Amino acid sequence: VMVWLRRCTHYLFIVVVAVNSTLLTINAGDYIFYTDWAWTSFTVFSISQTLMLAVGATYYLTFTGVPGTATYYGLIMTVYTWVAKGAWFALGYPYDFIVTPIWLPSAMLLDLAYWATKRNEHSLILFGGVLVGMSLPLFNMVNLITVADPLETAFKYPRPTLPPYMTPIEPQVGKFYNSPVALGAGAGAVLSVTFTALGCKLNTWTYRWMAA
Repeated sequence: VMVWLRRCTHYLFIVVVAVNSTLLTINAGDYIFYTDWAWTSFTVFSISQTLMLAVGATYYLTFTGVPGTATYYGLIMTVYTWVAKGAWFALGYPYDFIVTPIWLPSAMLLDLAYWATKRNEHSLILFGGVLVGMSLPLFNMVNLITVADPLETAFKYPRPTLPPYMTPIEPQVGKFYNSPVALGAGAGAVLSVTFTALGCKLNTWTYRWMAA
């Protein structure tokens, strides 16, 4: 009975975690819509994406104990997001304007850290967390750079409406604007260690719940 319960719970939890991770980051590739605040939103979204990827992928990875499952988790999130971003295409936006966040390379680094340290969870938290936090903003900036004529396209199509208190008065300038990748990667390198530790802790809690 316990084997059956663990297997069912395993599949149920991974679907719930992956779906919710995707839902919480579904607009994380839409930096370009916030044309006045693009780099600020990029930095904030980088941290949110790092959170959802690190927690979910680490949980799934330590639950199975099989290197490669973090990459599989990243693939699930990517496919879900592709499907959701199909809504933009249905509205008439061109393919080269729709940005889907890049999670796979960072998830692969997480798997690599777990495999290279012979399934050491502490090394996974420290090394894997730092690698995910530092790599994700970099890959997503490369992703964003490939958008064709972002300003022209952004103003050519209708933009999402914002409530008055969120509407930018003028372009935002400051530390976010100067280096969104450096700030996102710096914050991610620190925060992602905590995120990864939470993923491991979720695994412990899950086993305890199932064994009760």
